[in-house]
Amino acid sequence: MHILAVASEAFPLIKTGGLADVVGALPGALAPQGLRVTTMLPGYPAVLAALPNARSARNIADLFGGPARLLRGETAGLDIIAVDAPHLFGRAGSPYLMPDGREWPDNALRFAALGAAAALVAQDGLRGARFSAVHAHDWQAGMAAAYLRHGTTRVPCLFTIHNLAFQGKFEASVFPRLGLPWEAFAAQGLEYYGGVGFLKAGLWYADAISTVSPSYAAEIRTPAEGMGLDGLLRGRGAALHGILNGIDLAEWNPATDTQLAARFDAADPAPRAANKAALQRALGLAEDPAAPLIAYVGRLAWQKGVDLMLEAIPAIFDAGAQLAILGAGEAQLAERCAGAAAANPGRIGTRIGFDEGLARLIYGGADAVLVPSRFEPCGLAQLCALRYGALPIVARVGGLADTVVDANTAALSQGWGTGFACAPGSVALLAEAITRAAIAFREPSIWRALQANAMRADVSWAPSAARYAAVLRGLVHG
Repeated sequence: MHILAVASEAFPLIKTGGLADVVGALPGALAPQGLRVTTMLPGYPAVLAALPNARSARNIADLFGGPARLLRGETAGLDIIAVDAPHLFGRAGSPYLMPDGREWPDNALRFAALGAAAALVAQDGLRGARFSAVHAHDWQAGMAAAYLRHGTTRVPCLFTIHNLAFQGKFEASVFPRLGLPWEAFAAQGLEYYGGVGFLKAGLWYADAISTVSPSYAAEIRTPAEGMGLDGLLRGRGAALHGILNGIDLAEWNPATDTQLAARFDAADPAPRAANKAALQRALGLAEDPAAPLIAYVGRLAWQKGVDLMLEAIPAIFDAGAQLAILGAGEAQLAERCAGAAAANPGRIGTRIGFDEGLARLIYGGADAVLVPSRFEPCGLAQLCALRYGALPIVARVGGLADTVVDANTAALSQGWGTGFACAPGSVALLAEAITRAAIAFREPSIWRALQANAMRADVSWAPSAARYAAVLRGLVHG
């Protein structure tokens, strides 16, 4: 089976978040299942630069306001089709935002074009390549499902929700420019509260839907977490699958990671101490091996509970711990993080922005990693933390609930536990989880056992790739 994946980003070509990691990793994970994947991406400058030997596979005379070429090439183990449409994608910087931080005003046309190109290729093939199904990722690829449904050739589509909070909602005035029949502008189609919803298009028209953890699949069918789409998701419940994300174990391997000061594995985690010391030096923290070093890596956003973490700083200090922060995002939260470090030299270290090497050092040197999200479709930080032996302290939501076993009294008595979990949205409960982690840290035998459990946890793609393959085969053969 040959699958056409469609997404707005894929690691290592272009990345703004976890979506890129998943899209970049799935082709390799599905290959042992007998599925070949070709990935279609917008032809951003970074994507075209990564494909210097790409060959022209098809010309499109007019793709939403200008000519386009479909270029095909291989890089980093990925088979790529790039939609080379300079009038839509020939812009440096963020794939979605102008330099001033506002969204590009033509984002609706840009990502409608991506969906239309995907439907064209899926239905017509591409110079000898025929596709059995389309796998569309998030709202930027949601229109692929709509164009497929209103096309001439039936090709099944799986649509994956990576984060329901980002929906691709646009004014109704854009609809006439999308090239779809008017009956598509209806509640049983793209119409969404008087406008056009690209994510809704994927949910309505796709033959099957998946999201990135079983718990999140259940949560988004409730009014509290469904973000206006819970009714549609309940109605399509039989077609909705919760399939947990994984990480690439070759890419994320503390035994071979050259970004670390010292490499280690589950059999001998002792070299982590050198990474902890290097991390403390890098962030200006007191070089104290006896102080629990708690870290946060990720977007500085309300969703991620960064404000809760900052309000829990007294509990971190009461536990005798240090705090390391690496991330970028909402300006107010970034200012608060920087201010906390300035006010507490040696105890809090903050780096605003993203630094892949420092992130690796955090996973390889921190004692614990905080993920206090209010909601979390899956999360990759806790998976990387488990792999590197940094025990996750998480809110019990979405994929965090599915991947971290709380080291409560009952779990410890049975030798279980891979981290510490609490209910979401509460500073008091987060503080209690931090305190429990600090107490366990000061019991070396308990901490070593929890670390061993964490590093043995299966955070690979293998189980989830088998589920994706089963869903896609069901669509093709069912």
